[in-house]
Amino acid sequence: MNDAQQNTGREIRLRSLPDGDLRAEDFELVETPVPQPGAGQVLVRNTWMSVDPFMRDRMDPAVAFLPPYQVGEVLDGPAIGRVIASEAAEVPVGTAVRHWLGWRECAVLDAAAVEVLDTSVAGEQDYLGPLGTTGLTAYVATTETAPVRPGDVVFVSAAAGAVGSVAGQLARQFGASKVIGSAGGPVKARKLRETFGFDAAIDYRSASIAEQLDVAAPDGIDVYIDNVGGEQLEAAIDAMRGGGRIALVGAISAHGAPASGPKNYFQMAIKEITMRGLIIGQHFDQFPEYIGKAANWLREGTLRTETTVEHGIERAPEALLGVLRGANTGKMLVHLDG
Repeated sequence: MNDAQQNTGREIRLRSLPDGDLRAEDFELVETPVPQPGAGQVLVRNTWMSVDPFMRDRMDPAVAFLPPYQVGEVLDGPAIGRVIASEAAEVPVGTAVRHWLGWRECAVLDAAAVEVLDTSVAGEQDYLGPLGTTGLTAYVATTETAPVRPGDVVFVSAAAGAVGSVAGQLARQFGASKVIGSAGGPVKARKLRETFGFDAAIDYRSASIAEQLDVAAPDGIDVYIDNVGGEQLEAAIDAMRGGGRIALVGAISAHGAPASGPKNYFQMAIKEITMRGLIIGQHFDQFPEYIGKAANWLREGTLRTETTVEHGIERAPEALLGVLRGANTGKMLVHLDG
């Protein structure tokens, strides 16, 4: 069957809302007819899709900051694909595009809902990682939400993940004197130092975060990029110097469990610490500026990235479960083979 004749495709639907930890049984794989595009639309066969921690939040209507997923409906999220049928002259067949209808093999979209990609400056999959929302999150976090200044000591949690691994490297680009990252296990901790260029790595599974951070930064820290919350946020607050800055990017420690605030929160008042939240959807206007810089950094080798890849749409639920338990190094992607 050629691309234009594709008439069925598979997609992942939410079978049930998770009660606590997310399970593979909360998803179902369904084969469904693929509609043909109407006027001004394109049919895209997805080649790559992203899985991200925020997708777990969208299964909890009480905390979702995007429209919550609905039981019985196909999920969505960032994806890359190739146009295989087009009724929009500005997006011809064969064009590589980025869009929001992941979690399915084929998608029909309005031409205005897809972004044409320049694959001469980077690979398709890079537009879901270092040139995608996770890379942009790291950029906004270190330039605007908790700006890194020359000489700062910077601490990044979940530093081997898609956001954290980029944030640590950008902190170095912006003049940090020392960059410290936390990750789970000795292999990831070594990766922080040897691949991503962190000065010190904390294995949060091996000993107290607070004690290890005190050793890594005996004079304190100035910036904390928080992807975890919980114990690591408390340790960062204790270690922070006066006038420090915290970017609240994620709280993966709270997924599937009741969230609780840091017990030492009043230290933020005593030290005049600033903590600011970051929802990357509010900053998409910075994509052109960021991609212009990051594509050069990738080409020069000053920004190093890794991906963890699952193959086939049927592996997408396991990929998300893996992200939530820290199975990935760098960006977790699903390659939609075939």
